[in-house]
Amino acid sequence: MNKLLLGDNLQILKNLESELVDLIYLDPPFFSNRNYEVIWGDKGEIRSFEDRWSGGIDHYIAWLKERVEEMHRILKSTGSIFLHCDWHADAYIRVFILDKIFGENNFRNEIIWRYKRWPAKQKNFQRMHDNILFYTKSAGQITFNLLYDELSEGTKKRWKGKKSLVEFQEGKRLVTKMTDDDSSGRLMDDVWDIAVINSQAKERIGYPTQKPEALLERIILCASNENDVILDPFVGGGTTVAVADKLKRQWIGIDQSVQAIKVSELRLQKQQDLFSKPFTVQLHKYDYDTLRYSNAFEFESWIIQQYGGVSNIKQRSDLGIDGKTRDGVPIQVKRSDNIGRNVIDNFKSACERFDSGKFNENKAAKNLIGIIIAFSFGKGAIQEVARLKNQDNLIIELITVEQIIPIAKKPKLTVTFNDLGLDNKELREIEFIAAGE
Repeated sequence: MNKLLLGDNLQILKNLESELVDLIYLDPPFFSNRNYEVIWGDKGEIRSFEDRWSGGIDHYIAWLKERVEEMHRILKSTGSIFLHCDWHADAYIRVFILDKIFGENNFRNEIIWRYKRWPAKQKNFQRMHDNILFYTKSAGQITFNLLYDELSEGTKKRWKGKKSLVEFQEGKRLVTKMTDDDSSGRLMDDVWDIAVINSQAKERIGYPTQKPEALLERIILCASNENDVILDPFVGGGTTVAVADKLKRQWIGIDQSVQAIKVSELRLQKQQDLFSKPFTVQLHKYDYDTLRYSNAFEFESWIIQQYGGVSNIKQRSDLGIDGKTRDGVPIQVKRSDNIGRNVIDNFKSACERFDSGKFNENKAAKNLIGIIIAFSFGKGAIQEVARLKNQDNLIIELITVEQIIPIAKKPKLTVTFNDLGLDNKELREIEFIAAGE
């Protein structure tokens, strides 16, 4: 069962069988009237998603609702859903999505994940929590395991070894028996104090919106049992599937970002041992024609983000540079096949204009000065890159789109029509012959 699936989660969810999973955790992009925070910190990526959010909160709710409807269908009758959100849209999500689809009676909790961060001066109280909306599919038999908070050291010290009884007088509790040996702790409430991941944490992978494993551990432990199936349709940095795997659950993780799937795959591989169950990665193949003839700026931003870089938010006067790597190396994107030598020469000049100091530094150190991404490169381009490296110490890397994402190309077909004349019923016979690669 354990699978990482690359593609649009709506289409993938529609292809999953009904009542398949026991627990769903989702952390969708948070809504903001300005724009939402892009997962990879890529400001240029905002442009490619503006159409999705430009309709305001109604558009956002409609986008999310159709996905939650599919999640409700594939959730078992004993299952639960935990939807992670913040103050921008939590009320809308509860009233217009979860109450409508799961029913008001199946609302269980609004969990407050409380954390601390560096305070800032502002004209309101500092926001230091996220909301997690907890619903079940039915009001009947559900999977819910009680969790306990560990007793504080003060409580343990106060009650350790005492043999007191619980007595009541007029409904008031007078004495409580509580020892270090026979108490599981305090029943957990709906306010969870869990620290955000600090810069030195072992679990930190550099994913901008990474959630702490302790948060997912609580959710998975309370709402599932071993071998249950856990689904995260916005898998991101892979925290949900990584924790599910550690807790001996089956899991499905979905994301439309190649980079997110790669990060999740690497994370899972690092924690595998001899007793770990195998998992599969299924990569959606992107249609060649759709990519080749899509909006130029949106494609540039998207493919750079898939590569792991940061795209340029400027559409004009960008000096021929469409983005850069995390190390600042310029990237140019061409939505073309058979890129020629002239593109290489122009890009070399663009890199020098973009940052002459960095250009000369990389040249002297024989480091990469730039990257060109295209569908394919001609012989002239390849030869020019080799010449620049050997003669001028200028290193340019050529990367095809297919090296970044899988591409499905439609077969080239040739159809031949042959007139075979009239048959014995005087009907004309036509022969069709289709041949292709």
